[in-house]
Amino acid sequence: MEYRLNLPVSEEEILKIKAGDVVYITGIVVTARDEAHKKAIELYDEGKELPVDFSKVAVFHCGPIVRKEGDEWKVVAAGPTTSSRMEIFEYDFIKRFGTRIIIGKGGMGDKTARACKEFKAIYAAFTGGAAVLAANAIKKVKDVYWLDELGMPEALWVFEVENFGPLTVTIDAHGRNLTEEVKQKAREIADKIEF
Repeated sequence: MEYRLNLPVSEEEILKIKAGDVVYITGIVVTARDEAHKKAIELYDEGKELPVDFSKVAVFHCGPIVRKEGDEWKVVAAGPTTSSRMEIFEYDFIKRFGTRIIIGKGGMGDKTARACKEFKAIYAAFTGGAAVLAANAIKKVKDVYWLDELGMPEALWVFEVENFGPLTVTIDAHGRNLTEEVKQKAREIADKIEF
C-alpha cells in the first residue's frame, strides 16, 4: 500500500501502515543525528524545554548540506545517514517524545522495533544516495537549533516538506522488522551452505 501522510499523524493512522508499505510525508520534518538525540534526551531528563515538539513531526536521521542565501537557508543535499548509529538512543527518544515517524537509511534493530510497537511509531527508510531528491521535497527551512553548539550536520534542522519520499516502512507499529527478517533468512541460508 501507499500512503500520503500529513503531519502530525494520529495513532490510528500509524496502525494502518504495515512493514513494506510506502509513505510520502507532507508537513514538518526535523533532522536529528547522534548528538541531537543525546542532547534532546538529556534536556528532557533535566526538565528543560525543547525547541521542537517531537510528537508532531517526523524525525529524519540526516546531516544536511545547507547554505545561507541572504536571510534564508537553502538545502543543497539532504541524504539520510545510517540509522543503526541511532539504535542506542531511539527507544528512549520515542518513549520520551512520542515521535510517530522516524526516517533514515538502512535498518534499525530490535530495541527500535520494540519502541515502535510499544509507543505506536514506524521507522521508514529513505533511499541512500538520493540526497538531491530529498532536498527537492524540502520547500522551506523553517528554523535551525543547536547549530553553533553541534555544527551543521548534527544540528536540529526544521524543514517544511511536501510529498517527502518515497519512504519504505521497514518497522511498523505492530513490531514487524523487515531488516531483521531478511537478516534471519540470510543466516538460515548461510547455515545450509557447505564449504
